[in-house]
Amino acid sequence: MTMLAVRGLQKAFKGVQALAGVDLDVRGCEIVGLVGPNGSGKSTLINLVSGHYRADAGSILFEGRELIGEAPHRIARSGIARTYQIPRPFAHLSVLANVALPPMFGAAVMDRQAAEREGQRWLEFTGLGAKAQSRPDALNLHQRKFLELARALASRPKLRFLDEVLAGLAPAEMDEAIRLIRAIREQGATIVFVEHVMRAVVELTDRLVV
Repeated sequence: MTMLAVRGLQKAFKGVQALAGVDLDVRGCEIVGLVGPNGSGKSTLINLVSGHYRADAGSILFEGRELIGEAPHRIARSGIARTYQIPRPFAHLSVLANVALPPMFGAAVMDRQAAEREGQRWLEFTGLGAKAQSRPDALNLHQRKFLELARALASRPKLRFLDEVLAGLAPAEMDEAIRLIRAIREQGATIVFVEHVMRAVVELTDRLVV
């Protein structure tokens, strides 16, 4: 069953066409890999679906609901989560508080105590349990990437966009990230995976879109 249906999506920035008539279908419980060179519009597509940009034309249907024009927080609450190429934690909050925020305000809508329990669960899942009370600036790149992943998982979204979560990781760290994404998949997750590391794309995805 189609969870996300994108049709004829267009976006231009100051006359430069970033997307021109993009179509994409994502079915439940699959991992779709988006591949293409830098500047081909992969991250722009994520920003349009998540509401950070507004499309110039086209349609984005999530479970039959039109998303174009919706605010990002409403889209998040509908069950869509995403990571960023460059991690964007709240620097003044602890690692645990960063991961507890999505369950409080995203699709799951938990109270603070339940959200903190959920956050700790995903920190343990990503190997960051011991860093719960640290600040994000105390983490290295590998740990910040995994914090970004934990935040995207904690709200229990229906659809997850992972935007170059492997970029900048050492080989051993990359292997660990692939293991985590595979474990997420085994839980029945639906993922759109943007990545330049082709080994990971081949190992993890059910279908490629170029």
